Amino acid sequence: MNRELFGWHSPALNKHMEIVTYGHHGFALLLLPTAAADYLEYERFLLIKSIEKYINEGKVKVFSINSINSESWLNSDMHPKHKAIRHQQFNDYVYNEVIPHIKRSTSDETPIYTSGASLGALHAANLFFKRPDLISGTIAMSGNYNLSTYTKGYYDDDVYFNSPEHYLPNLNDNKYLPLIQNSKHIHILTGSGSYETPEASQRFSALLHSKGIPHELDVWGPDMGHDWPTWRAMLPYYLETRF
Repeated sequence: MNRELFGWHSPALNKHMEIVTYGHHGFALLLLPTAAADYLEYERFLLIKSIEKYINEGKVKVFSINSINSESWLNSDMHPKHKAIRHQQFNDYVYNEVIPHIKRSTSDETPIYTSGASLGALHAANLFFKRPDLISGTIAMSGNYNLSTYTKGYYDDDVYFNSPEHYLPNLNDNKYLPLIQNSKHIHILTGSGSYETPEASQRFSALLHSKGIPHELDVWGPDMGHDWPTWRAMLPYYLETRF
């Protein structure tokens, strides 16, 4: 399996940010880490191994980046307003730096999908719903799509505009909403075992239905907890059967 490490000083974040690429061809899959993890997390926990077949076949080319959650919502020493600002800077990094890098590594015509587990699922979904002109869809695993879950009561415009449960009900424009509605790959996945919150995915699915957004809600069984064995089963299954 082709594996390349790369990085650059991010103007948006004012720090060096790494990225790892797996594969040589196929649609682009951008992985967002869980919690405060790094760009190699999905490799360490063998999720990359679980999808190696599809990478080697040239079905998918995978890109994995660092999170900055430890510098935003998971940093108990930061003022909530500064957490929200840092979160927005992360979005700018993805849209203005990572997406162009992916296009240089593939082509302008190659579709880009986001994926992630836990807090990474929120980021993956949010990045897609905010910019469906850049990202074609998402595979979100075990997520909660209400950002205020992580803000400890703080709320401002940056929270609102990064919380899909808040901004999607009011999205009625004729540019982004049709792009979202025309996506063939919005997959909301969750287990129903230990530490999972399937009701969060079900609530989000109901919201998508209310907006006329076609999507797939898939609630796996009580044996599928909020942990790596679940995500190592989900992602290869969806790459095999949906793409």
